[in-house]
Amino acid sequence: MHIAIAGNIGSGKTTLTRMLVDHYNWTPKFESVDYNPYLSDFYNDMERWSFNIQIYFLNKRFLDVVEIRKSDKVIVQDRSIYEDACIFAPNLHDMGLMATRDFENYQSLFSLMVSLVEAPDLLIYLKSSIPNLVANIQKRGREYESSIRLDYLKGLNERYDQWIEHYSDGKLLVIDVDKLKFQDRPEDFSAICDKIEAQLNGLF
Repeated sequence: MHIAIAGNIGSGKTTLTRMLVDHYNWTPKFESVDYNPYLSDFYNDMERWSFNIQIYFLNKRFLDVVEIRKSDKVIVQDRSIYEDACIFAPNLHDMGLMATRDFENYQSLFSLMVSLVEAPDLLIYLKSSIPNLVANIQKRGREYESSIRLDYLKGLNERYDQWIEHYSDGKLLVIDVDKLKFQDRPEDFSAICDKIEAQLNGLF
C-alpha cells in the first residue's frame, strides 16, 4: 500500500511520516533533501537552477514510486510525484524563474512518467498558513532555507489549494496543521490516525 504525504515547505511532512512509521510500523520513503546536489544553489539563484532541480526531484520521485509499487509493505512517502509538476514547476514558470521551453520539456516528461505508475492509495495533504510555515522553517534552521522568499511560499500555497480542490486520482485526506498540532499534542496525532484508518478501511 502506498500512502503519500503532500504539503508546502515546512508543513510537517517529514515529521508526520516519522510519527506514522513509529506508530504503525510502516516503511518510510523520505525526500532526499540533505543529499540534493542542487538545493543550495537553487535557493541562491532560482532562475539558473530551477530546471535542474525540478528534473532531479522528478527523477527521484519516479524511481521511488516504481520501487513502492514493487513492495508488499505499507509505505509512507514524504511528498508525492504530483507536487513537482502541479505546483513547484508551474510556480517557477509563472514567476519567470523557469523558461517556457524548459517548462514544456519538463511537463512532457512528467506526463510520460505518471502514465506508467499508479496513484497513491491515500494522499494526505497538510494544509498550512504562511505564518505557520515560516515558523516551522525557522525552527528547523536549515541554512539553505534561510533565503526562501515569502512570495515564493505564498505562490506555492495557492497552487496547493487549487491542486487539492481538483484532485481526483484517489482517496484524499486534508489535515489543517494550524489546528491539529500533531507534533506537540498526542490527542491531535491520535485524531489524525483515526482519520487515516477511516479512509483506509472505507469508514465515514
